[in-house]
Amino acid sequence: MSSYALHAEKFVLPGGLVGGGYLTVSDGLFGTWSAERPNCEIVELGDSWVGPGLVDTHIHGFFGHATTDRDPKGLNEASIELARRGTTAWLPTTFTDSVESIAAQCAAIADANDSREKGFIGARIPGIYLEGPFFTEKHKGAQNPAYLKAPSYEDFSLWQDSARGLIVKSALAAEYEEALAYIAQLDSEGVVVALGHSDANFEESIAAVNVGATVFVHTYNGMSGLHHRDPGLVGCAMVTRDTYAELICDGRHVAPGACAALVRAKGWEHVVPVTDCLGCGGLPEGSYMSGGMPVVLKDGLCYLEGSGNIAGSILTLAQGIKNMVDWGIVSAEQAIRMGSEVAARSAGVEFGCGFILPDRDADFNIYAPDLSLRATYIGGKPVPAE
Repeated sequence: MSSYALHAEKFVLPGGLVGGGYLTVSDGLFGTWSAERPNCEIVELGDSWVGPGLVDTHIHGFFGHATTDRDPKGLNEASIELARRGTTAWLPTTFTDSVESIAAQCAAIADANDSREKGFIGARIPGIYLEGPFFTEKHKGAQNPAYLKAPSYEDFSLWQDSARGLIVKSALAAEYEEALAYIAQLDSEGVVVALGHSDANFEESIAAVNVGATVFVHTYNGMSGLHHRDPGLVGCAMVTRDTYAELICDGRHVAPGACAALVRAKGWEHVVPVTDCLGCGGLPEGSYMSGGMPVVLKDGLCYLEGSGNIAGSILTLAQGIKNMVDWGIVSAEQAIRMGSEVAARSAGVEFGCGFILPDRDADFNIYAPDLSLRATYIGGKPVPAE
């Protein structure tokens, strides 16, 4: 079936939510939406909603495979499992590690991307996200403290060469003396810079935004908090215009009330649901390694072994956006857009994913009216359940 049209209750299109009608798909690419029935095969979806495929811009791995494994085949297996759960594009995210290890991870991700055969039914990799190692001790979280260091453009250049230009996003702590020059340089090259794992005060945070930083790393977690005499990095995330705030919407990293506060302060158009999922996502409870550190998966969350500190999530993005609707924070349309269009735009990859537009790859999700995921398509083909 190379050409067909979807008939559904609602479509989330760039111009707005439209009811009923038909969306054509031909040779793996989106066509146009029309209220009139086209002369082709019809895929009847009843009361379903059709939205762009979800884009996870902060995720370390899935289903037993992580960026730290430096295994192209394993990363592609993770991509298949992510697609089965509604994520059609992801930015494989590195951890704080040695310069050499990060370079090897970047090379493996690029190899995974290059080795895919035509028609591969798995989440696409539009870029790489470097989470670290330019963080500080106080808010290191589950990042390995042995490799924390000041921002270095020389290091970044090595990693970008290893990634064959695939790095689209890099995170750092704003309080480093070297931070502003690093941010300005990456911004001039079109690489998104994110602020996080940082104890920067409000003035240092604003200075970083003023030279080009545009994203806040898993907002609230791993950063200086909101205080009425020093709004900190959280306050900067809330008040700056044209910036994006990542948010882990599992209800454990951030309470629903705090999620609502961020959305109301910033507007849903600038809040990016992310999973920060570790490589053990999708696996049973037990002990695992993550970023070179032992973690325990228990009760739906990952903890650093021995400390009880949260190490990361096992959330899927489809569940994360559904949570935001179930908590009454955003509408279903807004949640879908946050997980697709807003996410893609925040990482500078919006021309390759996240939108239903003519001649774009037909990557989309089919939802029940309550936003439960019913099916996912990659390149116009349904993702097999198993």
